[in-house]
Amino acid sequence: MKAVKSTFSILWMMSRPAPGSKAVIALPALAFALVTALLLIVLAGAMSFFTNATPNDPSGTAGTYQMLAAFAVSLMVLPMLTLGGSAARLSARRRDERLSTLRLLGGTPALVSVLTVVESTLVAVVGVVAGIFLYAAALPAIALIPFQGQALGLATLWLPAGALLIAVASLILLAAVSSAIGLRLVVLSPLGVRTRQKPPTVHWLRLALGTGAAVVLYAVMSSVTASGSVAIMIVVLCGSFAGGLALLNLMGPFALKLLAGRGLRKATTPVRLLAARTILESPKAAWRQVSSLSMTSFIAVVAGTGLAILNSAGEAQNTADETLFNDMRTGVLITVVASFLLVASSAGVNQAAAILDRRELYISLDRLGMPRSVMDAARKRAVMWPVQIVTAGSAALAGVLLFPLTGMAMIFAPLSVLVIAAVLAGGIGLVWAGLAASTPVLNSVLREA
Repeated sequence: MKAVKSTFSILWMMSRPAPGSKAVIALPALAFALVTALLLIVLAGAMSFFTNATPNDPSGTAGTYQMLAAFAVSLMVLPMLTLGGSAARLSARRRDERLSTLRLLGGTPALVSVLTVVESTLVAVVGVVAGIFLYAAALPAIALIPFQGQALGLATLWLPAGALLIAVASLILLAAVSSAIGLRLVVLSPLGVRTRQKPPTVHWLRLALGTGAAVVLYAVMSSVTASGSVAIMIVVLCGSFAGGLALLNLMGPFALKLLAGRGLRKATTPVRLLAARTILESPKAAWRQVSSLSMTSFIAVVAGTGLAILNSAGEAQNTADETLFNDMRTGVLITVVASFLLVASSAGVNQAAAILDRRELYISLDRLGMPRSVMDAARKRAVMWPVQIVTAGSAALAGVLLFPLTGMAMIFAPLSVLVIAAVLAGGIGLVWAGLAASTPVLNSVLREA
């Protein structure tokens, strides 16, 4: 009992934010609130097509709506969980430095592990509870969206208690696991963490494994129609696109490392040098800054190609088909808007957290006489520079997976290209807006120094 009391006393002492740094706790909680609200809304919308299905379906479209809903969930849930994992690692440097100090003072690995998991879980719980309230507040507006000739309605959008508990428990478990994964270096090399002598690295195996997995997914998509079963086809499609999104997170950090390494060798200005060093310091953290845009780029190709296919299908043969086509267009629009919300949430929260994580660096540069404009330009370049590889690589992977199903003509159809360009422009604009919105955080950090 005494050991438990001591552990929680240390947890309270280590978790208290330093003066002027309450955002270190608030940012992860805010991120979890946004992730929870978006996840519950997407799940509620998808499940409404299953709970609201009528036994007598003369048009025969109920199954199509359900399969499309499952496909939309496969596109959106993984990016949301990715943002949730990133939220659990926000302000990781502050946590690692505190915990490594505790290890150097004699704290056991078990104590460090317990403190980390409990702290991250408590922050996640606060965010999840706030997210549930956001979900409830957004439902009246979501209920007005028309599908199948009528508004969705509030009654169909309330998640069953079981589904709500599973979703909430999954997010809290994600927070605990994500925080525990980052503990290895703190436990094994606390002095290296405290003095920043061993920067995090990414291995070339990420790119090799990702390339091999992409080849496998392409082969799976090429044979998706061989089974003859619509249900199996939908499962394969959902799994393949979810796998494609997972591949982006696997290969992304190593690709950014290569890009930054090349940029460092060719840097001719302080801004370019500092931006390259920022990425190389932690390619994984740099990837988290732009990972939401990679998801949007992937979804943009899928959405644009889908609209091009609908446009080429011509006029509907009956009212049921016309309603289905219109609802599919609405579904594409909703998916794109949801991806924009993910980008906006991730951009603002992650970039503010990155400034807090590098607080000591920015203060040191300021004291050495570096102008704030140079620091801000380097910070923006460290985020916007990887955007080129993120957008191109993500769109290319989506095109590769779609090619066996749609061919090149649909992917590069005028409507598809227009939608892809518009979505990418919007996503990049949101990332830039997030950067601009976080500039006052940098100014605040330098003023408090």
